Amino acid sequence: MRKMNLGAFVHETGQHVAAWRHPDAFAESGTVFAQSVAVAQIAERGLFDLLFLADSAAVSTMGSAEARGRMGKTVKFEPITVLSALAAVTKHLGLVATCTSTYSEPYTLARQFASMDQISGGRAGWNLVTSNNEAEAFNHGRDQHSAHADRYDRAADFAEVVTGLWDSWDGDAFIRDKDSGVNYDTTKLHVLNHKGKHFSVRGPLNVARSPQGRPVLVQAGASDTGRDLAARMAELVFTAQTTFEQAAEFHGDIMARLPRYGRTRQEVKVMPGLYPVVGRTRAEAQEKFDFLQSLIHPSVGIQVLEHTIGVPHLAQYPLDGPVPDMADTNGPLSRQRLLLEAARRDNLTMWELCLLNAGPRGHLLTIGTPADIVDVMEYWFRNGACDGFNVMPAFLPGSLTDFVDMVIPELQRRSLFRTAYEGKTLRENLGLPKPVSRWDSLPQVAE
Repeated sequence: MRKMNLGAFVHETGQHVAAWRHPDAFAESGTVFAQSVAVAQIAERGLFDLLFLADSAAVSTMGSAEARGRMGKTVKFEPITVLSALAAVTKHLGLVATCTSTYSEPYTLARQFASMDQISGGRAGWNLVTSNNEAEAFNHGRDQHSAHADRYDRAADFAEVVTGLWDSWDGDAFIRDKDSGVNYDTTKLHVLNHKGKHFSVRGPLNVARSPQGRPVLVQAGASDTGRDLAARMAELVFTAQTTFEQAAEFHGDIMARLPRYGRTRQEVKVMPGLYPVVGRTRAEAQEKFDFLQSLIHPSVGIQVLEHTIGVPHLAQYPLDGPVPDMADTNGPLSRQRLLLEAARRDNLTMWELCLLNAGPRGHLLTIGTPADIVDVMEYWFRNGACDGFNVMPAFLPGSLTDFVDMVIPELQRRSLFRTAYEGKTLRENLGLPKPVSRWDSLPQVAE
């Protein structure tokens, strides 16, 4: 029977904007490695496919100084560094890092992820993003953020270089015969010689081929351009949908685009975000939800909404007034449209939109008992809306522990989720095929 895939998508203290204020929260996450270890080991105890780290290479300067001073997710570990360290204290859990194609170099990134994949025994994944935080431009020698379409054009060329470099070596290239003195077979080393619109990269990569062929490529854009990039290159697609209808349309659209790139459904998994608040009773779950919501300071609610939809100066609008019309942002365009659609659909005030955004931030919100949560997950999974979920715990470690201790057993009872890890690599556990090197069908020529 087909099983769900699950990722644990974690911010430093949790998904909720006020997570750090919860009495039981890891308020020092982002500075205390032991807390990162605890979260990873809880996810592995729950048999999650992967730990997925959100990231941004800038401190937000949006909103008032008061709001910024109240934010609990300002500092964080660089993701490749911390995930490489977590590889040493986990055995099965996949390790997915967000790294931007807009403000990185492809050779460096390819080398970092290939190294992490070797260190972890084939458990690495790269979340390809184009940076929706405009402040990142100012940290990388730019006066302004690149336009949305330009970022995706660069991302496609960037990903071609990275995946090409990951094919630099055949899996059996290294002989290491001490008696003969032959270390590797030179016919099994490949020079990329990429010359594209944005990058000229010779290669080859000086890291051996991954135990899983190459790291899993994750992509999270939901605009039309983002969907096309996902269909062309992604193996795991992270998306934000608030209704079944939206999710089913997105899943169907991604699958329909695959054939134009010579790809099949077996090569791609779509995993929307899920923000679960679980209790032994519905009343207990609602109490947990309401408590976190009560911790949101108004200035923080506004600041986080500005960041989420990429629109500044929202404090000028009355909190009890309607959500104004807004021009398209050059930042997180798909998230802006998603939240504004919800505001129009449900006739939300500005503060109600802030509250809606404070936890799920455009993802699926579920509040209830384990059976209630799994009812929603099962319906989406069995009816063509997803292949699994990226679970977004409200605060850490408590919300992740609740999910592992209460929801995972209910998923297993319904035969929707594994009872043990089946494979050694991230690809094997996700049920994704091992990629064939682009050089396999070409003649082998020694350099």
